[in-house]
Amino acid sequence: MAYMSQEGYDKLVAQLRRMEAVDRPRVIEAIREARDKGDLSENAEYDAAKEEQGLLEGKINELKQIIADAKIIDASKLKTDSVQILNKVELKNLKNGMKMSYTIVSDTEANLKQGKISVNTPIAQGLLGKKVGDQVAIKVPSGIINLEILSISF
Repeated sequence: MAYMSQEGYDKLVAQLRRMEAVDRPRVIEAIREARDKGDLSENAEYDAAKEEQGLLEGKINELKQIIADAKIIDASKLKTDSVQILNKVELKNLKNGMKMSYTIVSDTEANLKQGKISVNTPIAQGLLGKKVGDQVAIKVPSGIINLEILSISF
């Protein structure tokens, strides 16, 4: 089961629809055109189109599974008394005083450039259930990072 926001769910559904309505017909047409060129045994265009079709169908099936297993989180029931998924958490690195802010989201919604980290990352796992003022030591690939939770919001 994948917990996600309504926005994240809607993006996945739109992506699936685009793949089925636009990408799939385009690939089918590319296969048809390559097939019309004759001998398939030495037809690189045909091989490339068939490979693209396989990758596309795999991605479509993966998206269908994620959507089928999705559990949309009701934002009106979220609390900010402790860290949970969809919370925005402001942190301070206790070693260098640097402040950072992350929103904890599902794997499919994660985007570090937007400050959205997956609930399955070591940092998110170390923060879940903690409260404002708590100090946490989190094991990350580069070692241990010590953070203080400054605020929790939605």
